[in-house]
Amino acid sequence: MSAYVIDSALFRDQFSTAATRSIFSDEQTVQKWLDVEAALARVQARLGIIPQHAADEIQAKARVELIDLAELKQEMDRTSHPIVPLLRAMKKVCDGDTGEFIHWGATTQDIVDTGTVLQVKEALEQIESNYRRAHAHVIALAERHRDQTMAGRSHGQQALPITFGFKAAVWAAEIGRNLERLRQMKERVLVGQFSGAVGTLAALGGQGIEVQEALFKELDLACPEICWHVARDGMAELACVLAICTSTAGKIAHEVYSLQKTETAELEEPFTMGKVGSSTMPHKRNPPACEGIVAISRVVRSTVALGLEGMMAEHERDKIVLQTEREFISRLCCMADAAFAKLAYVTAGLTVRGNNMERNLSVQKGLLLSEAVMMKLGDHLGRQEAHELVYEICMDVFEQGGTFKDGLLANPTIARHLKPEDIDRMLDPQAYTGAAGLFVDRVVASHRGATT
Repeated sequence: MSAYVIDSALFRDQFSTAATRSIFSDEQTVQKWLDVEAALARVQARLGIIPQHAADEIQAKARVELIDLAELKQEMDRTSHPIVPLLRAMKKVCDGDTGEFIHWGATTQDIVDTGTVLQVKEALEQIESNYRRAHAHVIALAERHRDQTMAGRSHGQQALPITFGFKAAVWAAEIGRNLERLRQMKERVLVGQFSGAVGTLAALGGQGIEVQEALFKELDLACPEICWHVARDGMAELACVLAICTSTAGKIAHEVYSLQKTETAELEEPFTMGKVGSSTMPHKRNPPACEGIVAISRVVRSTVALGLEGMMAEHERDKIVLQTEREFISRLCCMADAAFAKLAYVTAGLTVRGNNMERNLSVQKGLLLSEAVMMKLGDHLGRQEAHELVYEICMDVFEQGGTFKDGLLANPTIARHLKPEDIDRMLDPQAYTGAAGLFVDRVVASHRGATT
């Protein structure tokens, strides 16, 4: 039985991926705790703190398949504690008295935090892989459609001509910055925790820092300057950065969603026979993948508040923090990965309808090029006076009908300064995309190598 979408057999693949679900499964959570305990024992044996034979036995038995998870769950409920029942279970499976040397000098939060960081590390590898796939597809779109003219829009209205390659290049540059954010974040997030009861490592005497440094070298994690039991800025940053990354995915998906509307029909997410858009309208070809990405991005953004709440920890230890993070970190990573996997799917198979883009350039009967006319006329009248004159002509076209060209040709002031052939040239959308192509070239050259 499941009560949440990530665990639902029906809905889980819409909100997560099998890879990230596996990383945060109960089995892998317990295994990561055991991995930390085993690494700690190995390090302490090398330093002469515990017997080598005890470390060898702990290493051999630190396998989740040797733990009865149903019994572990019962004991966790009975004790209201996550790690003590595990230590007792490990002691049972270890030979002789070797189980007495598990968890030497550690505290529960050391194991839980470091286990979580190990899970986050694996999840980020998966997340980044899918995001890079999407990045590569978007770069390819920008290059392929470098010169495909379409209407640029502002405030939901047609504004000036751009190219679809330019639009895709803006997406690519933003994803590239987000990949850099992910990279930079790791040095602050992928940090182990081994600090003892209140962070001073007092239980290990003079060897505490030596054990700590060796432990995180063993686990391939960064060593903290000082304990972060109640300094949760790293997990808050994880939430914020993944929210930024998924918001970019959501923005791109919503743009595809918007440009797939029937009246526009410039883009379409991948479609295969068998997909159904409606139980009652057989003709519908909806954008479900894009809708899913947008929905996930909203859920992930809402998680930022929980990440920041986790920073409000009290004194030297605060279990409320762990309870909060236990709920949102797995959800955050699972949903982010799902968003990026869906984005990679959409961008890999995106249909770009160039004919419809060109058709839509003439929807406003030439008004899309009002700036071009205004700037040319400004050479003769001054920019402000030219704006007023072109504005009046445009508004007349809106209200009375006709074309922008007809309105220009009928105006005596325009006729004194612009020839009909000049007006024809200025009303060519392909001739007024500015440096769009050069910006595409710049982005493609800058980002192509970053996708590998």
